[in-house]
Amino acid sequence: MSQSLARALDVLDLVSRGIATLDALAEEVGVHKTTVLRLLQTLEQRGFVGRDSSHRYHLGPAVFALAESALDARDVRTAAGPALRELAAETGQTVHLATYQDGVVTYIDKVESRQPLRMYSRVGLPAALHATAVGKVLLGALDAAELDRVVSAVPFERYTERTIGSAPELVAEVRRSADRGWAEDHEEHETFMNCVGAPVFGADGRIAAAVSVSVPNVVLPYEGVLGLLPSLLAATARISAELGAPASSIPTATLPGASAPAAPKGSA
Repeated sequence: MSQSLARALDVLDLVSRGIATLDALAEEVGVHKTTVLRLLQTLEQRGFVGRDSSHRYHLGPAVFALAESALDARDVRTAAGPALRELAAETGQTVHLATYQDGVVTYIDKVESRQPLRMYSRVGLPAALHATAVGKVLLGALDAAELDRVVSAVPFERYTERTIGSAPELVAEVRRSADRGWAEDHEEHETFMNCVGAPVFGADGRIAAAVSVSVPNVVLPYEGVLGLLPSLLAATARISAELGAPASSIPTATLPGASAPAAPKGSA
């Protein structure tokens, strides 16, 4: 990779993280301001960055267009779209689709709820591994050694009193979630929000993504959110089928209070 290209990518990454002034960018990149200014001017001409009246830089429309194209190119997002919209319409709540890569869980699609109070999230941003239902679901796809490696790097930021605070706790919760076929975020990321999540399986029989439903506790109590699991599991079963997952690779889930595993509604 050429030095100029590497520096331009470094500048773009820094701008995406909120480092917005020429002085700060030059300091972070470690080069003279004139060099960074030339890079910024090129990026601005191509629409990758913009500049406000106070000369602070921000991401430009070209970045978002590329991100949208990249997300659309992912088969799982295309396959999941109809089921996500139907799940959101059926429950009236916010629905997320997330994937895992290299220790990071990222929201790749979202259908907003009709409620005025909603979970804050954005497509393209990472989800907290230890404090979200999708994070726990996707960690459940890792083998023991990889799970330990990834969990050891989690900073365990304390969002609420219920947030998991250590690696052993998280590993135990991930395994419990995998065993029953779904995960929860019981006021662990936001005190007013509960979520349930379930895995989506790909054609290779492995977990390819996770879907979650997020509900403010003023709309439904925790027990009511658990009552949405059959609808969630039906949606993930449908998406898995769209991706070509073998029926034999999709385990049945154990619902709260059930004495035996229950197949997702609408699954074969």
